[in-house]
Amino acid sequence: MIITLIVAWIVFIILWKLLKATVSTALTLAAILILLNISFGITPQDIWHYLMQFAQNLSQIQTGK
Repeated sequence: MIITLIVAWIVFIILWKLLKATVSTALTLAAILILLNISFGITPQDIWHYLMQFAQNLSQIQTGK
């Protein structure tokens, strides 16, 4: 019984830390996107488009085209 509670507590702590890190990262990214939009007029779609182009360029460089 005690071992079960200890394992459950450890799993709970790990999940709590993971949730905190995820929420923190999401809020940081949201703040960056909002600042980019307000400051420079860059939308999330613009960033996504640039990332897709960058990935395409990398794949073309790797294949030698």
